[in-house]
Amino acid sequence: MTSSISQHFKPMQLIRYTLPSMIMMMFMSIYTIADGTIVSKFLGDSALSALNIAYPVVFLVNGIGIMLGTGGSAIIAKKLGEAKDQEAKENFSFFLFTGVVIGLILSALVFVFHAPIIRLLGATDALYQNTKLYLLISMAFAPITVLQLMFQCYFSTAGKPQYSLILTIAGGVVNVVLDLIFIGVLHMGVEGAAIATGLGQCILGFFGLFYFAWKRDGLCFVKFPVHFQTLGQACYNGSSEMVSNLANAVVTLLFNLIMIRLAGEAGVAAITIVLYGQFLFNSLYLGFTIGVAPILSYHYGANTTDELQNVTRLSLIFISISSIVLALVAFLSSEFIVNVFVKPGTQTHAIACYGFALFSINYIFAGTNLFASSLFTALSDGTRSAILSFSRTFFWMVVCLLILPSLFGLTGVWLAVPVAEFLTFLLSLIFLWKYNSKFHYLR
Repeated sequence: MTSSISQHFKPMQLIRYTLPSMIMMMFMSIYTIADGTIVSKFLGDSALSALNIAYPVVFLVNGIGIMLGTGGSAIIAKKLGEAKDQEAKENFSFFLFTGVVIGLILSALVFVFHAPIIRLLGATDALYQNTKLYLLISMAFAPITVLQLMFQCYFSTAGKPQYSLILTIAGGVVNVVLDLIFIGVLHMGVEGAAIATGLGQCILGFFGLFYFAWKRDGLCFVKFPVHFQTLGQACYNGSSEMVSNLANAVVTLLFNLIMIRLAGEAGVAAITIVLYGQFLFNSLYLGFTIGVAPILSYHYGANTTDELQNVTRLSLIFISISSIVLALVAFLSSEFIVNVFVKPGTQTHAIACYGFALFSINYIFAGTNLFASSLFTALSDGTRSAILSFSRTFFWMVVCLLILPSLFGLTGVWLAVPVAEFLTFLLSLIFLWKYNSKFHYLR
């Protein structure tokens, strides 16, 4: 089972191994964008606003799944590298059980306290009912949502990243098709959108349960002892991913408030388009980090320093080259991407095209920041990973959004993300250089 992540990687082998995860994350971003487009087209801006109001709670559930997935994967892969296969299986089973329990608890809390939660999220009387429907149905799927996100990481750890890719694509197709049926044909409204999303997540979630329950060799379900210390380490390792999801909710709200003040509804629509683009382009690096992290953790646990150096060096070369390419692609395709969402000649189109071009600068730095944070998670250094993630997604973002728009107006809004990514990039280089002195992966 560990033959895939224990092998010696050459450049093309590493790309082939991580490619399923990269395609998986890019496909997830595409069908998420399509999901929002369908809701907007059939149900209008009000329904889309209701979904956006509910998203902070959804981000919380996603954050827990990603935290247990990435943080747990680092521990499991490290144990496999140390030839502690039984402990790896026990940790794997315990983490998944914990994920389901947390999902059930969150679901119950939202069902009991949904009224004050929805008001706290900012729903008006006009949006309350749609927000309530979408939130309650989405939270009914919370346990399977957590499992889906954990299995995306654990299939890669088990040496089967292609399973995550195939099942994520299948889930995305089911989501979009059911959206069209439930919303466009059956007129189920936001309930249909929530049910379609939940059923799409069931594809990977239930397959993962059956697959690892059926297996008897390699990574599989076993009877497990309760180790809260190990669980705490997994949460600590994956805390940067949790921070990212929580920060996204706050930063998105801040973006919206500033754009309403500076450019009205057209500005909010424009920033939504640009942030969708960011989600799409960054998914390449998110997929790469999901694919490469178990390899790094395995060789860290196995103490095979030569291969740890090799994979880290190859990863940095890939990130450096692709960052320049991606920034150029984003800049040159900015008008084409905006045209997908809005017709030329409108105020929203003009604002979004200008903003997308400036925003593209951030992709030069974002890849390194995402990889550095993932690297330290894989090496069980949750502190540095969390610092980088917090700096990138929250601290520098908030500082830039509070200062730059007051100095440069709309231009300042568009420059906030590139400046935040650049400042985090400097911190990433410092942390990477410090680890280079220990592992010498840049020699």
